[in-house]
Amino acid sequence: MVTRIDRTPEIRLPAPCRTSQPLQCIGILVLVHLGGKMPAHRGPTTGGETTMIPGKWTESAARALAAVEHDTRVAVPRELLWALVDQESLASEILASGGLDASRLSECLPRVDEDGGSKAPGLDLVLQEAIHLAGLAGRAAEVGTEHLLWGLAQADETIGRVLAEHDLRPESLAPMIEAATGIETTPLETDERLDPLPAQDASTDTFRVMDASANRAREGLRVVEDIARFVLDDSHLTGLLKQLRHDLTTALKPLDGGRFLAARDTTSDVGTTVTTEQEHRRGSLRDVLDANLGRVQESLRTLEELAKLEPAGPETTAPSAAAHFERVRYDLYTLHKALATTLEASHRLDGHDLYLLAGESGCQGGIGPVIRGAVAGGIGVVQLREKTLEDAALLDLARRVRRWTGDAGSLFVMNDRPDLAVLADADGVHVGQQELDVRSVRRIVGPNRLVGVSTHSIQQARQAVLDGADYLGVGPVFPSQTKSFDSLAGLEFVRAVAQEITLPWYAIGGISAENLAEVSEAGALRVAVGAAVCGADDPEAAARELCHGLTKDPG
Repeated sequence: MVTRIDRTPEIRLPAPCRTSQPLQCIGILVLVHLGGKMPAHRGPTTGGETTMIPGKWTESAARALAAVEHDTRVAVPRELLWALVDQESLASEILASGGLDASRLSECLPRVDEDGGSKAPGLDLVLQEAIHLAGLAGRAAEVGTEHLLWGLAQADETIGRVLAEHDLRPESLAPMIEAATGIETTPLETDERLDPLPAQDASTDTFRVMDASANRAREGLRVVEDIARFVLDDSHLTGLLKQLRHDLTTALKPLDGGRFLAARDTTSDVGTTVTTEQEHRRGSLRDVLDANLGRVQESLRTLEELAKLEPAGPETTAPSAAAHFERVRYDLYTLHKALATTLEASHRLDGHDLYLLAGESGCQGGIGPVIRGAVAGGIGVVQLREKTLEDAALLDLARRVRRWTGDAGSLFVMNDRPDLAVLADADGVHVGQQELDVRSVRRIVGPNRLVGVSTHSIQQARQAVLDGADYLGVGPVFPSQTKSFDSLAGLEFVRAVAQEITLPWYAIGGISAENLAEVSEAGALRVAVGAAVCGADDPEAAARELCHGLTKDPG
């Protein structure tokens, strides 16, 4: 007629006690048998039940059991405390040592039926706390009345307050229970103390993951840097990638300290045998670039997340290693865009080396004949640069230029007006330093149209590359008949860009057949002209002469 209990009790109850509060029934059964103890852990059973030593029935226990049998109300912790006071047990001795006998308890905590039978929380938590305390003494320990008293102090706020008023707090009950039972639960003091492990110390497996991610990041960056260096021949992007490799090494240094290599286990790496068909085939150089940039970015994210597990060491300075990896990752996103744009724009503008800026006022023979003659003579890109027309007239002209250039296979670019570029179906738009930035223009024209940017210094040119411009205007090189400038960037600027930047760029400003050789010698492979063609008697012939000059070896 008893139950068996452990930390997750398996309940076997007699028929009268099968209520919706089985653990509370267990508590009442404990009261009935207060003269004995319950095993705190499962042990051998006989006939499916654990034997308990019967004790005498107290009035409180009998009343509680009767209440459960008739299902009139639930057994509550207060009844358990009264039963402990009434019963001759270790719990009653401990209560008496604090001055809590039946008389005193009736003043502090009346019986349930004396104050209207208000309901307190059930006994589940009380029994869990009692079992926990008994379990600290070892698997042979049993749950006794002293443990139930501890459970009441821990689980019931009202009872805990009454016990505390009599110096029977949980922290003082524990040593009293130890003294009464003769079982010590406090840790033994030792002469030798072990140094604690560092907080959040990364495991060997974590360092193994970080080692693999660091290797992937370094390898991928090297592939990308080689493309920028040997394929694009781009000093600017190569330098930025080299700096990123240095930043990665700096971020890894405080985390590594030889731990990465020690954790490495390539022979047991299941990933070395898992491959896909796509891994062994790349369709283009752009595919190689994207694949390696992708693996670097993913590896940096892994390093960033795992670095958050590693405490800051003496070599780590602000920002933390995780923040350092994050910054490198964001910088790489920008470089990815610049590298991809350089590859795509170089392909798209290949063979479009001569660029014409044309407007109604500058074309003495009419803009139509000039543009048609120019594209016939080899002009690869035509920019409509018209500042005086109303929008409707400008859009009408832009659509005609679109037809003229389209028929010849040349590209058409609108100056300063991304909105009209879209309406006229232009191939792109060109903006100056004072106009919309590349990001804003992209929101209007989308990802597929060319965006050109005028630059007047090497710093502006570098920034335009990172902003995602498809090509640059580099100048002004010489004084121009079509546009006045406060200062000239000159040939030195042309030389600086030629040394650093592979993104397509056009030298611009006062260039003609007479000075083209100087510009070419400075490193320009593409040039933009205006009056040299628009003001010529024969625009087609002028264009052919310039094209011929560009193809000559400047040496």
